[in-house]
Amino acid sequence: MSNIAGKAYAMNVVTPIRWYMTWLNKLIFWIALKKPSTLKGLITLSLIHYARWVIIGKNQFPHVDASQPKENLSYSYMLFFSNFNGSWDQYVDSFTFAIPSGLDLFWKWNIRYPRSVPLTPFHNYIQYNQIETAHYYNAYPLAASNDIKSAKTVKQALIAFDQQWADAPADQFIKQYHALLRTLQGDLGDMRPTPIVSMSTYAVEKRRARDLRKASQQAAMEQAPHVEKTEKEELVHG
Repeated sequence: MSNIAGKAYAMNVVTPIRWYMTWLNKLIFWIALKKPSTLKGLITLSLIHYARWVIIGKNQFPHVDASQPKENLSYSYMLFFSNFNGSWDQYVDSFTFAIPSGLDLFWKWNIRYPRSVPLTPFHNYIQYNQIETAHYYNAYPLAASNDIKSAKTVKQALIAFDQQWADAPADQFIKQYHALLRTLQGDLGDMRPTPIVSMSTYAVEKRRARDLRKASQQAAMEQAPHVEKTEKEELVHG
């Protein structure tokens, strides 16, 4: 399914921005990089794997062949890329709640940006400008970002345990091993597929419900003449 690889969802949003304001957006990005505290609410969201904003000037799009026509663009474009766990709605809402003022600052000069609050206009804006991800590779498709962090914690704890207790007597070894398991029980989750609700899955379910409804109506229409004929025969022979 597009946009999805295992537990992860890939989002690509391309929005037009007034070309004469791109320098200001780039300055804001530079300040955000120099002062990570401005993105603290975003960085602490464990469902996010990666997020990046990039601005491409209206004359900076690649020209890879002489036969490729030259673009005559009125706007520059802001590209937003992100990978995350969970549903589309959860992610967009988390962004809004984590850094609402930051989103408004980053997208402020983008064409028809409605602000991050209220949620519905912001959702509509992202949906309208989102580009479907036709190919998406995930090295650990069954792992969420927290699974990866837990795996690192377990590995480090096992290495330390081996160094300390590898040569201990059996009864002491098993006692310490059980203590280790109790310490790590919060990091020993089972990695398995989980449903991801996205725009694409919602569309599939909506289309499926519509097709089932049409099939039911069609079956009822085809059944109706047969029922009517049977009723007439019963009246005649009754």
